[in-house]
Amino acid sequence: MYDLIIIRYGEIGLKGDNINDFISQLVSNIKRATADLGDFEISTVYGRIFLYAESDKIEKIVGRLANVPGIISLSPAQRFRIGKKVAKFNEQDFEKLKDSVVELFKAEVKNYPTTFKVETTRADKSFPMESPEINRELGAEILRKIESDSVSLSVDVHQPEHLVEVEIRRGKVYLFLRREAGPGGLPVKSSGKALLLLSGGIDSPVAGWLGLKRGLSLSAVYFDSPPYTSERAKEKVIDLAKVLSRYGGEIKLHIPYFTEVQQEILKNCPSRYTVTIMRRMMIRIANRLAELNNELALVTGESLGQVASQTLEGLRSSDEVAEFPVLRPLITMDKNDIIASAKRIGTYEISIRPHEDCCTIFVPDNPATQPKLDTIHYGEEDLEIEELINRAVEKMEVITINEDAK
Repeated sequence: MYDLIIIRYGEIGLKGDNINDFISQLVSNIKRATADLGDFEISTVYGRIFLYAESDKIEKIVGRLANVPGIISLSPAQRFRIGKKVAKFNEQDFEKLKDSVVELFKAEVKNYPTTFKVETTRADKSFPMESPEINRELGAEILRKIESDSVSLSVDVHQPEHLVEVEIRRGKVYLFLRREAGPGGLPVKSSGKALLLLSGGIDSPVAGWLGLKRGLSLSAVYFDSPPYTSERAKEKVIDLAKVLSRYGGEIKLHIPYFTEVQQEILKNCPSRYTVTIMRRMMIRIANRLAELNNELALVTGESLGQVASQTLEGLRSSDEVAEFPVLRPLITMDKNDIIASAKRIGTYEISIRPHEDCCTIFVPDNPATQPKLDTIHYGEEDLEIEELINRAVEKMEVITINEDAK
């Protein structure tokens, strides 16, 4: 029934002279997401990307592409060929088009009574019929061929349950009844490389997804602290990285050895400041990894005021040691909104597994929520900061993750 997918992009269309670079990157990401399903013909016109495929693969491809940032919507579609000169489209051709529309409607619409509307986009102005006439003729044909004593069907031009869409472009007519939503945003790899601080919690995977949606290419760092954190906690983070790789492709997960860092902080630093100093050490290690991997920013799941280290003073203390911009996509988001996003992208059920990460252990009963920089500097005096960073990185494990929605 279907022989192609119409793919639409949003703000890419506003990129002016750079639009072709963004479209090329999106096409590359589409090919990556569908590579194991086949080698498909892809073509582009302004505002649209067409992917041609066998009918039996269409729905699986749609499921993959619904996860590709940069795509705003997509439709399984049927191509009706006119020929090189649309001006020669005649009454016989139109009768064939009517039959195609009716068959497509029958295949897609199963439940009655229902309402519908036909809507035509005539991008090719040389087509001999105008949009209102096409809408009337096709709508009347659907009513005539389908409505009966057992089937109740009517036209609703304001709020139809089914929208039959017709697009006329470059000598071809495309027919479809569905628009599946995509993530929107920008294509992954169009905005540069960044390092995600990925814990096993709810927030950081959502921050990573939002970074991908803004065109970032991500690697990730998870701070492992055995025996205080379990192997199950690490497996949880790996599973979260797998979900993110469905949206953005390969992710390198860096797992530095953080146990010694935490032990030294607990032994040498004021207890009320251990959370703040631990966070600063995480940022310092992330600096080192970002520099090694030629990344230009750090991404965190911090949300203003959510925990002690995420007050303005706490964020300021982290920023003081950051050598790269720290991107915080969740900074003003409500926890319920973050949870809703986690459920939508498929990370929530993984994040709530009962395995603690190093951010949730050794938390003092009364952590400082408004840490002062001079007190923090004093609290860090007995730490061998560079040596601790070096040993954490030397003992680091690196895992390459590429789930690609399979």
